[in-house]
Amino acid sequence: MDHQIDIEAFKMRLLTARQVLLELDETRHQAGATVELDQSRTGRLSRMDALQLQAMAQAGKQRAALALRRIEAALYRCETGEYGLCVECEEPIAVKRLEADPATPLCIQCAQAREQGR
Repeated sequence: MDHQIDIEAFKMRLLTARQVLLELDETRHQAGATVELDQSRTGRLSRMDALQLQAMAQAGKQRAALALRRIEAALYRCETGEYGLCVECEEPIAVKRLEADPATPLCIQCAQAREQGR
């Protein structure tokens, strides 16, 4: 690899981020629990608020699951010696880009190309 990156430092950041996501999972699970629709116990607006909070918690859980998959993939790349290389073009990813998002799998050029392709 032409550019020198401290893979162990990035690996530690990834492991810490993974641990935080796993610890928050239980909180999200509780917030996303089924809303009880018993009108005698909860008013209509309260139920609507609860349903909205449940939907927000479920969306947060989906985002966290995606982040966890990205982190796991980056940790795998650390183990295989491919960390810091773009998964599409295999060129080095800029260190500043990795510092901003240690789980990023793409160099800036491939990320921009992917965005334009949408």
